[in-house]
Formats: sequence, structure tokens, C-alpha cells
Amino acid sequence: MTYPLDPSELLAAGHERIAIQVAYNGRNYHGWQCQKDVVSVQQKLEQALSVVADSPIKVVCAGRTDAGVHASGQIVHFDSPNIRPMRAWTHGGNAKLPDDIAIQWAQPVPESFHARFSATARQYRYVIYNHAMRPALMDKEVTWNYRPLQVHAMQKAAACLVGEHDFTSFRASGCQANSPIRRIHQLQVIRAGSYIVLDVRANAFLHHMIRNFAGLLMEIGSGNRPPEWANEVLKARDRRQSAATAAPYGLYFVGAEYGDHFNLPKTDLGPHFLQPWMAADSFTKPVL
Repeated sequence: MTYPLDPSELLAAGHERIAIQVAYNGRNYHGWQCQKDVVSVQQKLEQALSVVADSPIKVVCAGRTDAGVHASGQIVHFDSPNIRPMRAWTHGGNAKLPDDIAIQWAQPVPESFHARFSATARQYRYVIYNHAMRPALMDKEVTWNYRPLQVHAMQKAAACLVGEHDFTSFRASGCQANSPIRRIHQLQVIRAGSYIVLDVRANAFLHHMIRNFAGLLMEIGSGNRPPEWANEVLKARDRRQSAATAAPYGLYFVGAEYGDHFNLPKTDLGPHFLQPWMAADSFTKPVL
């Protein structure tokens, strides 16, 4: 196996390992992870899959999300003692799930697959509604900023954050990661009408890292700080030197990457409500 060997991760005899992709609106959940006395996405998903499997199911995700954060392409794996057709996991699972959580596909995978440890990269998008009036139809699905934001300044600042760095200035005080070192593969800032999208891809992320990127870039875009401030904050390695953490509502987990040998389905990254305003490949075009 390519991830840390733990007896609990081994595939038991007669079990089948399944990978699924899940989308969810996080507004009604206290994040992904099961917690006492609050409702989580993981809890709802395990309950639905356990009914289909006729046995308790525990799931593992590619990247945990906080309260209020959404996903258009969360990758999950679980082991089932009872073999089911893939249609049972998708259609049967969705029939047992609330309307704001949906399984998009299911596929058997080998024991070597692990939703978290097999991922080589993860991608998030942070969606800002930049308009003088607040949104109504997408309340809690985008972050509203009424101040006119200068995308060019945000793009210039974002370029400072790409690469491998110590991101101490962008991690939450309660972050439990052993190291603040992360590699940002891309951080694009794209305007699509009244929307500004931060498209971030990295090997892994720190707690609140993208929301802290968003807070800093909106400060720069509003003209309160120059683009060079991003590099100053990065080098300071001090969370107190940066901007406030942005709201969770505009943040989406849009995908995780795995080796081609797993042959997982390829899907659009989302968030899907942006597609009418944007060309299908607009997120992949360089903007810096």
C-alpha cells in the first residue's frame, strides 16, 4: 500500500471497497465529520449507505469540510460486507439521503485505494458575489462582498502564494497539521460577471487556509492593501499579520486527484451554477 498501514484500513475477507463521489450543500451541517450532538454530512451518508448495505458502514473522505462549506466533488471510500450493484449505492443511497446530499457515481476500487491518502492533489473553489446588493437566490452558497474588487490586484497577490511555502500566516490557530509547509500548484482569480472565483489546487491544505487566502485577497482587491502585502504576510509566518478569515459559504471542495490506474470517472468540477456564465474550460486558462 502507498499510505500508512493501519489494520483498520485493511479490506476484510469477503468485503468490497467502493469509491463514490458526493455533492452536498453544507449550510445545514456542522461540517463533514461526525461530532456529538450536531448533524454532519458524514453522519447522513453513513446512515444511508448502512441501509443499502444492511450493515454498519463507515466512510473516509478526501478532504474534511467545515460547517457551512459545500462540495461538488467530494471523494469517499467505504468497505461493505455485502456485495451490491453500483446502482444500489447511487440510486438506493440517494433515496435515503436528504435532498442537499447526493451520490454522483459509485465504483469498486482495490484495497490499495484510500480516499485521503491516495489523493495526489485536492482542489477547492471560493466563490465571491461582488455586487452592491446582496444575493437572495444563492444565500449561503456564495460569499457576498459589496465593495468593488479589483481582480488584477488580486491576481498579482495570488501569484505570490503559488509554490511550496511555510503557510503559518494562513492556518487556523487550532490547526492540527504537523507541518505548515504546503505546495500550491495553482491559485487563479477569475471574474465571471458579478462572480469572482478563487480556484486553488494543492497537494494538501491547512485548516482555514483557503478562507484565509480569500480574506487577504478581498482586502487587496478592495484597495485597502497593495498586492505586495500578500508576500509580506506570507514571509511573516504569523497569523496575526493577515486579514480576517472569510466566511465559509462560498467555499466548495470540487475534486481530488488520483493515479490513473484507479480509473475513477472524470466529472465537471463545478460549482455547477457558474456554468451558464463561463466557458467549459475557462478555469484552466492561465490568468496571470
